[in-house]
Amino acid sequence: MNHVESIEPLRLANPPRHRAALAAWMANAARGCAAHVLPPLVILGVLLLVWQLLGSRPGASLPSPTQVIADTWELIANPFHDHGGNDVGIAWQLLASLKRVAYGYSLAVVAGVCLGVLVGQSSWALRGLDPLFQVLRTVPPLAWLPISLAGFRDGHPSAIFVIFITSVWPIIINTSVGIRNIPDDYRNVARVIRLNGFEYFAKVMLPAAAPSIFSGLRIGVGLSWLAIIAAEMLIGGVGIGFFIWDAWNSSRISDIILALVCVGLVGFALDRVVASIGRKVTRGTSAS
Repeated sequence: MNHVESIEPLRLANPPRHRAALAAWMANAARGCAAHVLPPLVILGVLLLVWQLLGSRPGASLPSPTQVIADTWELIANPFHDHGGNDVGIAWQLLASLKRVAYGYSLAVVAGVCLGVLVGQSSWALRGLDPLFQVLRTVPPLAWLPISLAGFRDGHPSAIFVIFITSVWPIIINTSVGIRNIPDDYRNVARVIRLNGFEYFAKVMLPAAAPSIFSGLRIGVGLSWLAIIAAEMLIGGVGIGFFIWDAWNSSRISDIILALVCVGLVGFALDRVVASIGRKVTRGTSAS
């Protein structure tokens, strides 16, 4: 009993190490929050305040943030409603657009990486294909829509084609640059240990060029999201682009503002997802 009583004060005087570690972690988290989360929140708060002041004036052309929330509360509170046809919630509109982006962007990734490797490895392919790529990549996304509608005779594959043709160029260009910039030492070592073509591609080429490839993938996913919004305004049907155009035709300005906020958030999320995958694949060497 006396032995237990003699140890108890020591326990009270020396708290467990995990408490100190938890306190240190909380302090680091607070500093990280103050450094990375607080500044954008402050800027956002200032912008919303200015917008509120300007939108609340008599005769203002655009509604204030509070008015936007009041006008679109049904869309915010029930984003998954489905009344049939095109009368669906904004979440379904976003998912329809994301589905098209997933198809078109996936095709662009496969074609872009393959063509980029070809152009990066072969001087003949570089001289033959690079001028063509440089010309085609300057064509605006919507300029491809009429020819795709004429070829596919349907809005859905036409939109996917516009996404593909818009996002494939930065993937090709960045992949080819990454392949051409592989150090000669890597190539020499591959020859010494006699790697075959597939082994060289998987163990040397792709890992060395991965940071550049993922830079192109991030640019491509952003262009994909931009292209689908513009294409859906013209092809109609379900999609966030068509939702924005339909709201404009019906003079629902608050609906347009809500849709633009959703478009921006989804675009940011897509970029973060690709960037996160890039950091894991390249072990932190990819730009964040």
